[in-house]
Amino acid sequence: MTPKIEQFETVLGLKFKNQALLGEALVHRSYLNEHRNFSLPHNERLEFLGDAVLELVITDHLFRLYPKENEGALTAYRAALVNANTLGEIAAGLGVNDYLLLSKGESRDNGRARQVILANAIEAIIGAIYLDQGYEVAASFIGRNFFDQVPSIIAGERFRDAKSLFQERAQEKENTTPVYRVLGENGPDHEKTFTVGLYLVEEKVAEGTGHSKQEAEQAAAAAGLLVKNWGK
Repeated sequence: MTPKIEQFETVLGLKFKNQALLGEALVHRSYLNEHRNFSLPHNERLEFLGDAVLELVITDHLFRLYPKENEGALTAYRAALVNANTLGEIAAGLGVNDYLLLSKGESRDNGRARQVILANAIEAIIGAIYLDQGYEVAASFIGRNFFDQVPSIIAGERFRDAKSLFQERAQEKENTTPVYRVLGENGPDHEKTFTVGLYLVEEKVAEGTGHSKQEAEQAAAAAGLLVKNWGK
């Protein structure tokens, strides 16, 4: 393996038995389109596995941490901990950007698409750790990097669905219901990006982008909460 992989092992605080697993976790599908003879596959299978491991570890932690909370609350907390925003932030904090193998086009994109790629990569890394080191080591890695996010998510109500929260605040403070309008669509069908505007009557409060209309609406609602200072 390359010196960069060994450097990333140091960042993670782990020594892999099979470094190729960690290398695979850092390969985005787009990279293989430009390097067809590359020796490693892309990371989507590891992402699939890591997603399941992450969800189990987070579920177990929340179940024990909040013994009096009901299923609905625990589900909301978990969703906030494993969504693309949180995962992307954690991946960025670990410097995953410096080790990802991306196409030239993806390398230039630092917007929402990159955050999703980072989120997928951290799940793939968890999958690689699980395969190479076992469940306990993977759970320990998740604990070190995710569990301290819980208090801020709860305190800041980041577990609340942004659209639902914005609608609640709009009805409470301005006696109106928000409306979402698609402002644009870009890209091929398999990688389409939507831009959605959030309106209160005729006032455009914010915009959001996403790879689906629903994702763009959530992004617009989150931006609207910031614009209106309704997030607290």
